[in-house]
Amino acid sequence: MEARPSVDDAALGREALSVLDANWTGAATVPAPGLYPHQWSLDSAFVTIGLARTNPERAKAELAGLLGGQWRTGMVPHILFRTAGGYFPGPSVWRSHEHAAAPRHVATSGLTQPPLQALAAWWIWRYATGREAADAFVRRLYPSLAAQHRYLETARDLGGAGLAAIVHPWESGMDDSPLWDEPLAALPAVRYAYHRELLPGRHSDNHHDRYVSLALGYRDSGYAPAYLRQEHPFAIEDPMFNGIWLASCEALAELAPVAGADPRPQREAAERIRTAMTARLWDPWDGLYYARDLRTGTPIPMASVGSFTPLVDPYVPTDRVWTLVTALESGRFMGAAGYPVPSIDIRAAQFDRSRYWRGPSWVNTNWLLRHAALGHGLVDLAQALTARTLRLVRQAGFRECFDPFDGSGRGCRDFSWSAALTLDLLADADSPEPGAHPAAGLRAGSVARARPGTFGA
Repeated sequence: MEARPSVDDAALGREALSVLDANWTGAATVPAPGLYPHQWSLDSAFVTIGLARTNPERAKAELAGLLGGQWRTGMVPHILFRTAGGYFPGPSVWRSHEHAAAPRHVATSGLTQPPLQALAAWWIWRYATGREAADAFVRRLYPSLAAQHRYLETARDLGGAGLAAIVHPWESGMDDSPLWDEPLAALPAVRYAYHRELLPGRHSDNHHDRYVSLALGYRDSGYAPAYLRQEHPFAIEDPMFNGIWLASCEALAELAPVAGADPRPQREAAERIRTAMTARLWDPWDGLYYARDLRTGTPIPMASVGSFTPLVDPYVPTDRVWTLVTALESGRFMGAAGYPVPSIDIRAAQFDRSRYWRGPSWVNTNWLLRHAALGHGLVDLAQALTARTLRLVRQAGFRECFDPFDGSGRGCRDFSWSAALTLDLLADADSPEPGAHPAAGLRAGSVARARPGTFGA
């Protein structure tokens, strides 16, 4: 495990800000220097949340800049190519300039990512010190956020039940998760190499080649919704994506009166997602949320950190909360790992503590679960997630992800969402706020704040 000098909270906060300053391009924060030289949608939302209390103007610029790359369909692309840095697949693969709905001033991908942006906007608004400026910012962004949600409702409800389907693993936020192994294995063999398009005679046919094939098929359809419904071979209702969407619907409903809008459509959307997640993704026998493969019509019965992220909804029934928290605290996840939260069940055959989204712990999913714990009044769990996540970055730095057993850093160094969310965790590490949730005013303290057996910090 990497060794770092002991740092106090103030020094850790300064280090985090230094990372974010170094990764700022003047228009956006790149996830990490070198490997990720552009703006990623989910990363920018987490950076916005992390900066909301420390540098609100920069947080506003981050979020507004991201939404400036929104397509006229309402789709918020998962990558905005704002720099000349090399990255595959780059603009020549996505060819957004050929699509009439794409922005003209910046090249983008043709996929999206979990729609955390409305929650990020709410975070800025909630912690603003200048109410007039914060309200003006909400009024400015609200139409874009509402359009993003309409896009998901109209173009991505491929199952017809009210949930959004992801059409590529890159849309999940958990890119290389073993959750996608079987759906990818069902695809026809392809003749692509990951860093090139068509290469006859070279046939590795690994998962990343199939990632490219999926992207090219969608691109060649003209990014048509009808193609996704009728022909695209990968369509999955994912609990993490939809849990985040539900949380953003609640956040947008809270922001609606500020923008002079009616909150009822967002409340109704949240209820549709909530109902559909129970009907289609909740397994009462296993007591977990599972992703659902729309092409086979069957669940993907693998427990991952995404199985718990629907807890970001404060309306999850109390008995289900306890069932999920029990599984989270068990030897499958927090109970056996030294650091929260392994990205998949450590008992799974696919578990690998060193491979991207196949075992390592991530600051962003820890943050989501902490936010969820506070929404249900589970202060002990929230404090444990806070303390152990901060211990990770104190030991190994702001790494992309971490070994869940020894806490050593994995992936990139100076990773932006790790630094940004550290700032948010530090902001109230000693006194977490159970009311820090968009729906807190509607359902405060859905379950007891502590219970015997809950993890201590």
